[in-house]
Amino acid sequence: MKVLLTGATGYIGKRLLPVLIAQGHTVVCGVRDKARFQPPTSVLEAIEIAEFDLLEPETLGNIPSDIDAAYYLVHSMSVADDYVALEKASAINFREVINHTSVKHVIYLSGIINEEELSKHLTSRKNVEDELAKGNYKFTTLRAGIIIGSGSASFEIIRDLTEKLPAMITPKWVQTKCQPIGISDVLKFLSLTLGNEKTFNKNFDIGGTDILSYKNMLLGYAKVRGLKRYIWTVPVMTPRLSSYWLYFVTSTSYKLAIALVNSMKVEVICRNDDLNKILNITPISYQRALEKAFAKIDSNEIVSSWKDSLISGRLNFNISDFINVPQYGCFVDKRSQSFKDRKECIEKLWKLGGKNGWYYGNKLWKLRGFMDKLVGGVGLRRGRTNETDLEAGDALDFWRVLYANKEEGRLLLFAEMKLPGEAWLEFKTQGNTLIQTATFRPKGLGGRLYWYSVLPFHAFVFKGLLNGITKSEEDSTMVKQEQAT
Repeated sequence: MKVLLTGATGYIGKRLLPVLIAQGHTVVCGVRDKARFQPPTSVLEAIEIAEFDLLEPETLGNIPSDIDAAYYLVHSMSVADDYVALEKASAINFREVINHTSVKHVIYLSGIINEEELSKHLTSRKNVEDELAKGNYKFTTLRAGIIIGSGSASFEIIRDLTEKLPAMITPKWVQTKCQPIGISDVLKFLSLTLGNEKTFNKNFDIGGTDILSYKNMLLGYAKVRGLKRYIWTVPVMTPRLSSYWLYFVTSTSYKLAIALVNSMKVEVICRNDDLNKILNITPISYQRALEKAFAKIDSNEIVSSWKDSLISGRLNFNISDFINVPQYGCFVDKRSQSFKDRKECIEKLWKLGGKNGWYYGNKLWKLRGFMDKLVGGVGLRRGRTNETDLEAGDALDFWRVLYANKEEGRLLLFAEMKLPGEAWLEFKTQGNTLIQTATFRPKGLGGRLYWYSVLPFHAFVFKGLLNGITKSEEDSTMVKQEQAT
C-alpha cells in the first residue's frame, strides 16, 4: 500500500517508518519542514516526502491523491495556550483534504479517555478523534496511556525524577492508576491495524500487562536501576506547584508539565484487550519495557526522542526560517583556531553538549542553564538524543541544531534559551582551521545591554570552547603527563 505518515519527524512517526517499509509499504512522509527530515539512505527508495502544514490549507495540495491509507500522528500539545483549537483545526483540515484522495483507512493514535471529566489535553485528543471520524473513509483510533521507551517524554520524566531524587515529597496524583505500554508494542498495534477490516470504524485501548500507580512506576524504575528511593505524598500541592516541580526537576517544558499534571489526575486504564486478540499481540510488562529502553540507551541506539520535537523548546518555527544567519544589526564574536586532525576535530564537535559537556567552563554553562530554567527557559536538562550523531532539528541542551554536515564540516545551532533577541552559534572548517562564530541579533535596548553584560565571559568561555574542540588527544595526553611530572 501507499501510506501517508503524518508526523514523520515525531517520536512515534520516526520509529514507525522503518516498520512500515519492512512490511513492504511505500510511505509518503508528511513533514512540516523538509530541513528537519533526514531519513537514512537505506529507506530513500521506499519513501516520498510531502511538505505541508495542517494549519495552512494552501500547503495541503502537496499531499498525493493516490494514497491508500494514512496515519494521523500530529498534535500541538504545549505549543500554544490555544492548542485545543489548533488541534481541532488541524484535524478538520486533514479530514477535508483526505476526503479527496483514494484513502480507504485512517489510523489515529490518541490517549485513553475512559473518564467522564477529562483533562484539557485528553479532551483535545477526543475532539480530534470526533472530527477525523466524520471522514468518508474507514477509521480506527488506538488509545494509549503512558508510553515507555527510550526517548519518550514519560520515560524521561520518570528517569529524571528517580535518578535525581533519593527521596520525594509528591502530590497526591502519584496515586493515580495507569496502564503503561512499551513503545515496541505501540508500533506493533499501529502497523498490524493497517488495513485490518476487523478494526474499521472502531476505537481500542492499548496497554501493557500492568496496572500501576505513578508512585509504583517510579519505584519500579528504581528497582530496575538498583536504586533505593523513598516517596511520600502530600495533599496540599496545587497543580501549579506540581507543574513547577516537574519543570525544575525534569527536562520537560513548563507548558508540557502543566498538560501532563492535569492529565495525571485521570485514570488511564484499558477497557478491554479486544485488539490484543484481533491482532494476536501479547504486550510486554512495565519492567520489560524499561529493560528494553535501557538496552537502547546503553547501545546508543535511541531512534527518536520527544526532546527533538519543537514543542520541547520555547519556539515553534521552521528551521529554514533561521538557517541563514543574519549579518546586519547583529553583534558577532568570531574566532578561529587551527587543528591537526580534521576527522578528530569533527568528531569532537559532533559530541558537544549532553553528558560530554562543552569542553571548557562546564560549571558556567550549567549556571547559564539554571538561570534559563528560573525564567521559564529550557535549560540544559534536555541534553541530546544521540551521543555521537547530530541531525537538523535535534535538541542540544538549550540549542537547536539547524544544520549538521560532517563532510562539509559545518554545524549551526540556534539558541532556545530565554534571550532578549536571537542567537546562533556556528562552527565551520576551512582547510586546517575551525572557525567559530557567535551571532546575536538584539531586540531593543535590553538586547544590547545583555550582549555587553555577557561580553567579558565570551573572552574565556568561547575561547576555551574553541581550544577544547581543536585540541588533539595527543596534545591533551602530553599536557596531562607534564602536569603529572
